[in-house]
This record gives sequence, structure tokens and C-alpha cells, in this order.
Amino acid sequence: MILTLLSIAGILYFTLQLEDRFGIPSPLGLIGLSFIFHTFFHPAPLFTSNPAEFSLLVLFLLPVLLISDSLELRVKDLKENGLSLFYISVIAVALSVLMAIFTADLIFADYHLSSAAIIILFAMVLATDPVSVVSIFSKFSIPHRLKILAEGESLFNDATALIIFVFVGIYALEGGEITLNYVSEISLLVIFGSAVLGIVAGYLGLLALKTTQNRTAEMMIILATGYGAFELAEHFYTLLNLFGGHSHLHLSGILSCIFATITVQHMMTKALDEEASRLGDDEEAIHQAAQNRKSSRRLITGLISRIKATLEERDRHLRTKEDIQLLAILANTILFVAMAEIIDFKLLWHYKTEILSMFIATTVIRALMVGKFAIITNQTTRMTNVNYRWWCVLTFAGIKGGLSIVMLMMIPSTFEHLQMFQAVVIGVILLSTFIYSTILITIITWNKQSFANELAAEHQSHNPGDLRLKN
Repeated sequence: MILTLLSIAGILYFTLQLEDRFGIPSPLGLIGLSFIFHTFFHPAPLFTSNPAEFSLLVLFLLPVLLISDSLELRVKDLKENGLSLFYISVIAVALSVLMAIFTADLIFADYHLSSAAIIILFAMVLATDPVSVVSIFSKFSIPHRLKILAEGESLFNDATALIIFVFVGIYALEGGEITLNYVSEISLLVIFGSAVLGIVAGYLGLLALKTTQNRTAEMMIILATGYGAFELAEHFYTLLNLFGGHSHLHLSGILSCIFATITVQHMMTKALDEEASRLGDDEEAIHQAAQNRKSSRRLITGLISRIKATLEERDRHLRTKEDIQLLAILANTILFVAMAEIIDFKLLWHYKTEILSMFIATTVIRALMVGKFAIITNQTTRMTNVNYRWWCVLTFAGIKGGLSIVMLMMIPSTFEHLQMFQAVVIGVILLSTFIYSTILITIITWNKQSFANELAAEHQSHNPGDLRLKN
């Protein structure tokens, strides 16, 4: 255990050094250093010796990554860009899977894959990694609305991909009949049920937050809220059975966790904003009291104490978010170390044609979906306009990551094409991490001034949601 801790700390330290000193995105550093460590210093696996335990580890780490990313989303941004996010993270993913069903024979003709197998495979490689996107964007000045689209799409895209994977792909693989009526009903039930469950869990978390002003306790409550929503959604059938429902229904843990965290974040931010608006009144009251010699010292002392309490509360919330982000970084490091352990280059080389074909196919499909999204946004005032620069960024922001590994571990061990799927998914993750990240950084660097001008225009606008940016 001590060796494991030292290994994670060392890999993360050098990764952050590479990022700070040379601008190398943390996902690239994590993959590279994890592989070097595993190959030359510790060939025996730290996390993947037991596949069942590794699957549980991945599921255990996933919620903290979702919580960390969800804490960066504001309800105001979601409202302003809600229609755009819904299209690019739900409609576009569903259309991508449909396109895959009709084109997969061109790539996997020799394997005679069923529709269920195609859905499973493409759902895994369409899921994106918000951690990688956030890591790259943090190094540049990017228009706020572009960040919301890219980071929000990466987060909600995961929920959509997993819903398709579990409730359509795995369901069909196990013999379930896929009909339009079934897909419509289960999609609405899972999406809205998960959202409601997440919001309820979020408000319960808020009630618990009111019982403490301790920063560590506050962090534990936020984590418990997110994990609790995740667990309740994944085992929703247990609640139904308690009330005599006799059901096997489970909801989307990812979606519930996201909504629970956003609910907590929204209410905390709202309270802080209200307190901040009162600071101006308090400052003015202190100024007037200082001018009036007859004013009571008790009045001034009381106002100063209230201002101090407000600032302390804001600082506590900010530090709590930083602590959760640190936990997320550690979780992500563990995932990348584990991925380095399951990389088998002989297996990847054996399926090199399938991997490369899948990587090209998913890249083209994503480019087409984002392109269609850009065309639609330029024809309506209800969605955020996407110009050519933004299209390029959104296309190559589709870096794959941890959720793809989670889904890979959920495939039944008896599935006949499991080995090929493992090679393809891991190969696409590696290619997208290195190639997409490099292209994304290049695009942002080349358009640095244009993005700076767009960001300045957003700051000057009183209502950024109405600002229309065009080439």
C-alpha cells in the first residue's frame, strides 16, 4: 500500500511539473509516466490484478470525477446554453450511434457484429473525458460560452453514452427486444427519473450543509450527496421493491450525481451572491457611521463582523471545491495508472487496423455531428452561435477517458468479441488522448488572438447570452 501511495504521488508530481513547466496536458503526462513506471519500475499490476476488484475501483472513483466537474457548472450557464448542450450531448450522441449501426459493416465486416454489439462498441468510444478538456482549457483564455459547450458536453455526453450502453446495448445483448417505443420510454424514464432523484438528493445535502461550518465536514457532505445520488440511482429498484414495486429498474448514476452536485452548487452560489450583494450595503453603512461621531461603536463592530463572516464563508466554499478537485486529480491518476497496466501492445498491434479504422470513423462522425450542430446554431437565435474556430475546438474536445474503461468492464466475460473490443477501446483512448490533445492545443494557440477578442466581447456585453459571434 505504501508503494502504491508513493507511486501515485510521484507520477502526479512529475505530471504537474510537466504541465506547469512545459505546458504538457496532464492526461498526456499521466499516461506516459504511468506506462514508464509500470514497464520499468513495477511490472506487477497495482490495481488490475483482479478484474472484478478493478471494476469496483473504477466505479468507486467515477463519482468524485463527476462531482469535481459538476461544481464548475452554474445553473445560469446551463439555462443560457441548455438547448445547445441538449443537442450536442444527447441528440448528437444518439444520431452518432444510429450512423454507426449503418456504417459499422465497413469497418468490422469480418466480425459480423450484431446491432447490440455495434451499439455497445460505439457507445464506449463516443463517451468523452471532461477532465482532459478542463485540463487543456485551463491553460488558455477561451470564450466562456465555448468552455461551457465543450465542458458541459463532455459531462452530459457521458450520461447519454452510458444510458445507451446499458439500457439499449447491454439490454439487447442479453436478449431484450429493441423497439422505438422501448427506447423512447426508457430514455424519458431514466433521464427525468435520474434528474429528479439527483435534485432531491441535492436538497437533502443542502439541509445537511446547514448543520456545519466546518470545511472538512462540508466537503464530506458534498461527496456524500454526489455518491449517495449515484448509488440510489444505480440501485433504484431496491427502493421500488421496499414499497412492493417488484421491479429491476435502475436509473443513471452519472446523471443523478451531476444533478445533485449542480443543485448543491447552485444553492451555495446563490447564497454567496446574496451575501455579496449585502457587502456593498454594509460598506456604505460603515462609511456613514464613520462620518457620524454619534454612531455607536457596537454598530460598526457588528457590521464588520458580518462582513468578516461572509468572506470566511466564501473562502470556505472555495477551499472545499479545491479539496474536491484534489481528490479528483488523485482519482484520475489512479485511473491512468490502471489503464497503463491493462495496455497490451501486442494485442493493440494485432488489432491495429480495427483500432485505426474506429478512430478515423468516430472522428469523422463527431466532426459531422458538430458541423450539423454549427449549421443549426447559425440558423436560430435560441442557441449559441458556433463559428469555424469553435467547430474545430468542439470536434477535437472529444477526448476519451475513464468512463470508456468503466463500460468496458461492464461487458459480460462470455461475450465472444470481448478481446477485440478491449483492444479497440483502449487503442482509441490512447490515440484520442495524444492526437486530439495535440490538435486541440494547436488550434487554440493559432487562434489565440481571436479567442481573446471574443472573450473581451463577452466581458463587454451586458448579456453574453445574446451576443452573436461570427467569423
